Amino acid sequence: MTRSAPHSIRVGVRTRSIDESRLRYLKQLGVDDVYLDHSSVDEERDFVETAEDVDSVVIDGDVIPTVEQLQTAREQVEAAGLRLAGIHSLPYSTYGPIKFGQPEAEERTELIATLIRRIGEAEIPILGYQWNPRGVVPMRTTTTAQVRGAAQATGFDLEEVSVDAAVMEREYDEAEMWEYYEQFIEAVVPVAEDAGVRMALHPIDPPGIADYGGIPRLFRNVAAFERAMEIRPSDAHGLKLCLGCFSQIGEDIPELIRRFGERDQIVFVHFRDVEGTVPQFRETFVDCGNYSGYRAMEALAETGFTGSVLPDHVPEVEGDTEWSHRARGFTIGYLRGLIDAVEETVPRPV
Repeated sequence: MTRSAPHSIRVGVRTRSIDESRLRYLKQLGVDDVYLDHSSVDEERDFVETAEDVDSVVIDGDVIPTVEQLQTAREQVEAAGLRLAGIHSLPYSTYGPIKFGQPEAEERTELIATLIRRIGEAEIPILGYQWNPRGVVPMRTTTTAQVRGAAQATGFDLEEVSVDAAVMEREYDEAEMWEYYEQFIEAVVPVAEDAGVRMALHPIDPPGIADYGGIPRLFRNVAAFERAMEIRPSDAHGLKLCLGCFSQIGEDIPELIRRFGERDQIVFVHFRDVEGTVPQFRETFVDCGNYSGYRAMEALAETGFTGSVLPDHVPEVEGDTEWSHRARGFTIGYLRGLIDAVEETVPRPV
């Protein structure tokens, strides 16, 4: 049986490759939206503007894709019956100088503004980004944590982190870091408004840690997300709401969703979970963990959310591929089941 209309809540997948076989696989699983992960300069796969098959687009340092490259990627995704919903994220190599107020900050801010204009011209509606310091606190301290059935997953233990105090040339205070971020938002959000692009901010991972090695970690809690949205309130700026990150600090996930969803500030969702909380946790299957997946999806439906929910990190299961086709496939099926369940029972807001 084929549905006559797509789900109100859509299933999306982040992927660096958009070759024919990857897209066909996603379509077979019932995916709606593709979020394109960038490649670095070193990983560029002989891509030229006239290529018939695009693996990815390069965003790295001061290198960004042309409008033609973005359009070619969008057309390739659409040819598979999918939608290129967004560029998933910006690399640290591009925004790092802005974050620390370094000499290239103004130049990089304009580069990102140019990228936003090009994304809009290519009719791609979303640009995700994050604002994480690098080289101080690792995102995870293990990749071999044991979860259901001896599947391997990533984990974090703060006691295993040793701080490299020489990561930056000096220490920074939080007020200074907020000033740099606010300057960035004031510069790029008006560009996004004009371009018809929604920017989506991801929390720091792991959250809940205020400062390490003299580097403040701004987007570590709900209050920081609210402050970010208040700098310049706009439909063009919202959240890449990573449920796993907020689960890592013990937030009430349905309440969190309602808090931002009722303000229409959720652009898209990373739908994943963990067992435990900071300072010690491990990632797990989407149907395990700290919160109820059904209650989270129910809250999204109740707030009228019509964007994408994405698998993010997945455990390593028996016989899987490097890209985790099996584990991602399981997660996609679970998300589609949750969407079916809530849309049968939860009335949409009028």
